[in-house]
Amino acid sequence: MICASFLPRSVNLMLPPILTVQNLNVTFAAGAKQLCALENISFALRAREFICFLGPSGSGKTTLLRVLAGLQKPTAGAAQFQLAQTPKIGMVFQQANLMPWRTVLENIKLPLELEGVSDANAKLKAQELIELVGLRGFENSLPRDLSGGMAQRVGLARALIHNPDLLLLDEPFASLDALTRERMWGELSMIWQAKQKTVVMVTHSIHEALFLADRVLVLTQRPGKIKLDLPVNLPRPRADDVRYTHQFGEMAKKLRAAIE
Repeated sequence: MICASFLPRSVNLMLPPILTVQNLNVTFAAGAKQLCALENISFALRAREFICFLGPSGSGKTTLLRVLAGLQKPTAGAAQFQLAQTPKIGMVFQQANLMPWRTVLENIKLPLELEGVSDANAKLKAQELIELVGLRGFENSLPRDLSGGMAQRVGLARALIHNPDLLLLDEPFASLDALTRERMWGELSMIWQAKQKTVVMVTHSIHEALFLADRVLVLTQRPGKIKLDLPVNLPRPRADDVRYTHQFGEMAKKLRAAIE
């Protein structure tokens, strides 16, 4: 069980933005034509805030994450971090992308190895995260011996080990079965409460977005524009039965209407 202090949403709103996105546009060349993926995207992200981007396929959600990660340059506009130092960014993809010849512990400590951290310190930090994500006893297991949910926990721990300023999640549970996916919502929520990281996640699931996020931003069909920015004023920590409350249902209706 993960024990963590609870940071209410009201405290999040008092914290300054760590990232400001202004009039962001991304256009790709498609033969002789231009394909506009994102158009005039603007939002601010506060420290320790968890926001989800929701939208249909082709709305530019993954493109937006790539811009925030520094992997894609915008055609116009900017995404600017309000930090004194170069931001550290962690990213978790739809597939865990673990190195098959490395154990759980070795996969998790890889980013610290690349940073030149001593092996002893890297192992210590990796073990702390193994405890956090509930993988004690699997330190020496290879990826082939893990379930899909366990592999994604390893990917999440690996993304957290270098203490990122921003954690980007690209539909990390999309490949899991429905029951495992819902269980992972609770696990991710507890991990977020324990680490209090700033998170941007993209998803196709309305229930996933509402269960996890402080805010849900809905993108339109391509070119992706922000159609709705919905605060999720549900208490934390969130138990599974919050999904069956009237408030949850009403917000789900608003999101579905915005998507459709």
